[in-house]
Amino acid sequence: MKLDLHVHSTASDGTVSPEEVADRAIAGGLDVLALADHDTVAGVERAVAAARGRMLHIIPAIEMSSTFEDTDIHILGYFVNVRSVAFVEHTRRNHERRDARMAEMVERLALQGVTVTGRQLDEQRGSAEVAYSRPHLARALVGAGYVASVGQAFARLIGNDCPAYVPTRIATPEEVTRVILAAGGIPVWAHPSAEHFRRLLPRLVDAGLRGLEAYRATRVSVGVGELEDVARREGLVLTGGSDWHGPENGSELGEFYVTGEEVADFLAAGGM
Repeated sequence: MKLDLHVHSTASDGTVSPEEVADRAIAGGLDVLALADHDTVAGVERAVAAARGRMLHIIPAIEMSSTFEDTDIHILGYFVNVRSVAFVEHTRRNHERRDARMAEMVERLALQGVTVTGRQLDEQRGSAEVAYSRPHLARALVGAGYVASVGQAFARLIGNDCPAYVPTRIATPEEVTRVILAAGGIPVWAHPSAEHFRRLLPRLVDAGLRGLEAYRATRVSVGVGELEDVARREGLVLTGGSDWHGPENGSELGEFYVTGEEVADFLAAGGM
């Protein structure tokens, strides 16, 4: 069994629709995919409908944003009830905060002589129902000719260590963990950062964290061996995913995958 448990669509900051995500996952030979858009479950039912009757199982998921010491911490929620009222207030707060955050980042870029218009940003997010994310801004910067690639935009202008960076500040990691639990989901810390891992982990475990994203195609910050040891000690499940946002970086769905054996405990926790 081949699984990718961390994929995005145009419902947040991906470049491929939920329906096309399902198509590409099938073409790439995946058996299970988790659509985990940022702070929204709007694309999940569309992906489920596109996969119905085909050789692909969609796990309803979300990647929720939070802030710890001015650093963005992402918590994945798996097997969530996409119609849970627990998501309603978070979605509202997410939209409001991301609008304000984007305006502040655009202002900071302007101070550096880098001008991005609202029209350029809206062309990238596609719909007002989609909350702004940094990849929208990165792609706008590419389109405006300031950088040659999304990666370059993050490295030079809007990455965590750049002057234009602004944290999301939507909620705390503990708060979003509890939102996922209230929606019947399994909360998993996405791409844990070595900088905060040891200090934040006990707080998240106390809040109900049930897993760690250990197997990733990119941005591995804490060693897999350490994550596996911690998972055994704390009784946490392990997951893995590509964090795929679209084919623009030259990768396709299915090139990265985890096996059923690697994430067996996670699957059992989700009733699969």
